[in-house]
Amino acid sequence: MRYAIPPPAMPSLPVLGSDARFPVRRIFCIGRNFADHAREMGAAVDREQPMFFCKPADAVVSDGADVPYPSATGELHHEVEMVVALSGGGRDIGTDAAESLIFGYGVGLDLTRRDLQAQAKAKGHPWDVAKAFDHSAPVSALRPAERGRPGPQTRLALTVNGELRQQAVLGSMVHDVPAIIAALSKLFELRSGDLVFTGTPAGVAALRRGDRFHAELEDIATLDGRIA
Repeated sequence: MRYAIPPPAMPSLPVLGSDARFPVRRIFCIGRNFADHAREMGAAVDREQPMFFCKPADAVVSDGADVPYPSATGELHHEVEMVVALSGGGRDIGTDAAESLIFGYGVGLDLTRRDLQAQAKAKGHPWDVAKAFDHSAPVSALRPAERGRPGPQTRLALTVNGELRQQAVLGSMVHDVPAIIAALSKLFELRSGDLVFTGTPAGVAALRRGDRFHAELEDIATLDGRIA
């Protein structure tokens, strides 16, 4: 096939213990998946109907690269999340089949232009400019599922400049990973290469230029970076 212009590079993530890389097709995110975070944002949790949004694949920041401070905001906020990478997909996936589709796990930040999000909420507008901007999805290297899976007591945490900002155990999630995958597959056809950000606990706050962050999914993955 001959393209009219050079095709863009495929976004990808490193894989722990391998020189192979994981190609990123799409990024799905669930909102309000920790009740304490929903409360701090003044929102209610809907246990029957999860809330989803997307980021573009090329929003990924990998390999510990610096994260540029985005334009058009004075309130860049961190949201630390477990990230699930899929090696398979489909439609109308049952919760019992969901875990067989998981390639591996990582930890990432759902970076948010909070002031733009507040403006969008006030006007009933979509959140795209607040969530789906360039470099808004720093993600760690992925640990293949056969080398370790997180459990309900696995700790998710974020420190900024050495100060603990966010922490929770995964058992505090409103919707667990199989439920998230099943619900997503009723709205989208999932495919290999998809990433799923699984929600953030309370403690979201501002990041400034020069801040250094350390995100950890206990015994699974770590992510270190700097806001440039």
